Amino acid sequence: MTIVGESWRFIDTGPLDGPANMAVDEALLEHFHPETSQPVLRLYGWHPPAFSLGRYQQAAEVLDLELCAERGVPVVRRITGGGLIYHAEELTYSIVCAPKHIAEAGTVKESFARLCGFLIRTYGRLGLKAGFAVDNTPAGTRLGGRTAFCFAGKEEYDVVVAGRKLGGNAQRRTKRLIFQHGSMPLRPALSSAIPFLREKMSALDKSTASLAELGVAVDEEALKQTVAECFAETMGVILQTDALTAGELETGRQLEEKKYGSFSWNAHGITG
Repeated sequence: MTIVGESWRFIDTGPLDGPANMAVDEALLEHFHPETSQPVLRLYGWHPPAFSLGRYQQAAEVLDLELCAERGVPVVRRITGGGLIYHAEELTYSIVCAPKHIAEAGTVKESFARLCGFLIRTYGRLGLKAGFAVDNTPAGTRLGGRTAFCFAGKEEYDVVVAGRKLGGNAQRRTKRLIFQHGSMPLRPALSSAIPFLREKMSALDKSTASLAELGVAVDEEALKQTVAECFAETMGVILQTDALTAGELETGRQLEEKKYGSFSWNAHGITG
């Protein structure tokens, strides 16, 4: 089982642009040693707003790249799978740990449920009745269908409130490492994304939600504190405020320059 009272690093990098955010996430993963490193919870934001593609998506199939360039909307590629996400007006988290840090979660689905548990507690603290889609969806509803746009579908362990999806989460897992990141939407922003999509989505306002749309107005700094408290309580760990190391900063800088700032990576998933 999870080691009660274990220390995790808590890093708040604030808002960064898309390439820098993805570079920092990968730098944290690259510097993490499953036997000797402290696991990490990172919080961050996006400035300016940006699209992130799932690892295996082709950008031109889901986005009007010319319009993105014309209007100055960055497009980056994640190291996790899943569908396209528009990042604006949100608090984002990422987690880097080893399977032993959540040993009671042996499968990908179990680790999703375990690592998303703090979201359920956070939203509950904010007065919302949140749960997983698998437990709060009418019988016969299809879950887990592949969609080009993340918020157009529901996975079993997506967080829902009153049937509406609240943010999205993606995970990359190996035998030795677990990386997960996800979004907590503060205010409605999806309407700004629709003009850029190749496939026009409808009824997103009914199937998705932000905290503001659910009647929760919360200061971002206060939300960060609530997230940290709920994460520590849910996981039974201690969060130690920390900053990126010099090595992580340098690796992030190199990744941003050579990978996440590269059109070939962001558009096609090709490095070099």
